[in-house]
Amino acid sequence: MKSHVISEINPDEYADTEDIDIPPMLIDQIIGQEEAVETIKKAAKQRRNVLLIGEPGIGKSMIAKAMAELLPPEDLQDILIYPNVENPNNPVVGVMPAGQGKKVVQNAKDEFKKQESKKNTLTIAIIALIMAIGFITNQFLTAIIAVGIVFFALYQIKPKSQHLAPKLLVNSDAKKVAPFIDATGAHAGALLGDVRHDPYQSGGLGTPAHERVESGMIHRANKGVLYIDEIGTMDMKTQQELLTALQEHKLQITGQSDTSSGAMVRTDAVPCDFVLVASGNLEVLDGMHIALRSRIRGYGYEVFMKDTMEDTSENRKKISQFVAQEVKNDGRIPHFTKEAVGEIIKEAQRRAGKKDTLTLKLRDLGGLVRAAGDIAVEQGANAVTPEHVFEAKKQARTLEQQIADRYIKQRKDYSVYSNEGSKIGCINGLAVIGDSSGIVLPIAAEAAPSQSKEEGKIIAAGKLGDIAKEAVQNVGAIIKKSIGTDISNYDIHIQFVQSYDGVEGDSASVSMATAIISAIEDIPIDQTLALTGSLSVRGTVLPIGGATYKIEAAAQSGIKKVLIPASNLDDVLIDKKYVDEIEIIPVHTLTEVLEHALVGPKKDAFINSLKEKQQKTNQ
Repeated sequence: MKSHVISEINPDEYADTEDIDIPPMLIDQIIGQEEAVETIKKAAKQRRNVLLIGEPGIGKSMIAKAMAELLPPEDLQDILIYPNVENPNNPVVGVMPAGQGKKVVQNAKDEFKKQESKKNTLTIAIIALIMAIGFITNQFLTAIIAVGIVFFALYQIKPKSQHLAPKLLVNSDAKKVAPFIDATGAHAGALLGDVRHDPYQSGGLGTPAHERVESGMIHRANKGVLYIDEIGTMDMKTQQELLTALQEHKLQITGQSDTSSGAMVRTDAVPCDFVLVASGNLEVLDGMHIALRSRIRGYGYEVFMKDTMEDTSENRKKISQFVAQEVKNDGRIPHFTKEAVGEIIKEAQRRAGKKDTLTLKLRDLGGLVRAAGDIAVEQGANAVTPEHVFEAKKQARTLEQQIADRYIKQRKDYSVYSNEGSKIGCINGLAVIGDSSGIVLPIAAEAAPSQSKEEGKIIAAGKLGDIAKEAVQNVGAIIKKSIGTDISNYDIHIQFVQSYDGVEGDSASVSMATAIISAIEDIPIDQTLALTGSLSVRGTVLPIGGATYKIEAAAQSGIKKVLIPASNLDDVLIDKKYVDEIEIIPVHTLTEVLEHALVGPKKDAFINSLKEKQQKTNQ
């Protein structure tokens, strides 16, 4: 049992965050994604596009930002939009080195001010002349009316330079690194550029077309990185436009609304020579434009990122560096003591869910770091200690953990499951909510004579997903293979008690098979026990996910023993407080499960008959 508890960590493998040096370059701050980092370095050098695929919170956006740091900033450009005298609805594009665009616009403004000053001087002179004439001729009312007409007329005359002054569309002045633009979730206008609607188009009152042009994110990312997360959620038309921009390195800007006056305006092609870094999970590929993915794959790289790394001394030091980076980036929490860093490393082990690994879902781990820091600030501490980390683990629970805790309490209060005695056809299964929260899932089975002359049925009550439904159907074949009982003579009813949120996956296969066998053979099941595991059609217990969290949920529910697949045994890292509360029993086959789960006078004869059948089968 001790081997399945989070162990102490060698103090030489971590340090106070105050003593940890943080690399200046973002690319060197990326933890555990060495292959992705090497790919990004090559892609930045050759200006290749990249598709990053992996779980949320493992550093995809950070890698994209790091790539922007690696691109040469000396290639940055300013982009200006000039009016087109011959065709006002077709503004002209001007491109020049970074910093020059601002000077051009300023020169145009200075010229406008000169003309405006001349106009004001002329206006004052004319008004003075009219008033003088009015005074001499004693026609004051006529003079005042004349002044008003002249003033209105001169006000309507705008200097030509004002109409011809260019608009600075993209300003790259004083930028030390290539631009990084996060276009995740951007609508077409924000991504591709747009032209503002002008309700005052006629009568000379409207805003010139070139001044209504707005740059898109693809244009602001010129010579830099355009990052789009969950790219498969973007509509196909926008993805097609993005592909065009990616291929041509330029794209015209026009109004995105067909009913707007902006749709009349179409600029010359505006430069958008960006490197695309797209990302998402595997499912996002289904919604991704085939040609766009082909373009990335053909002219760049696809990277499948890791969600865990090997638990080594070197990688533990990397987790320490991560904690130090989070403290620095947050700027509002104190440094972590050496011992507190050690607790974060232990949590990284625990959240990995696999033997000898550390999690790379660092966004979630960073949440724990900040929560511990907030508690230290609240208590007026100068540094974060292990006690603050322990308290943060209680307070900074995910929604799934809060729901799981509430389930456990409610099911205890209303006796939805039993943790003592024995019952026929009733068993304590285990399930996971989200990624890191376990619950007890009571399962009840009842066997009744078949109503059909041809065959029986397996009827499952509860909100079941596709995989869970398939697992239910496979149970019949597994039982027939394992115990030799043909369940076609029975109608088997299975109930997932109070599974309001549904059941997905096949990790309840062992529990279902045990409950059904108990119901058919009329042999009670030990209620102090809970179990989890998938079943092969040959009766072998297969590994499942979330073993640690399921075991802890069982312990919280007062259950004394847990059966888990033997292949999951090395993945278990439970909290120390559960050490003396629960016994972990590894099992390989359904027969072993039944040997531990069933109780009562009929058990021994039944188990012996199973073993005899297996011996004959093996011979």
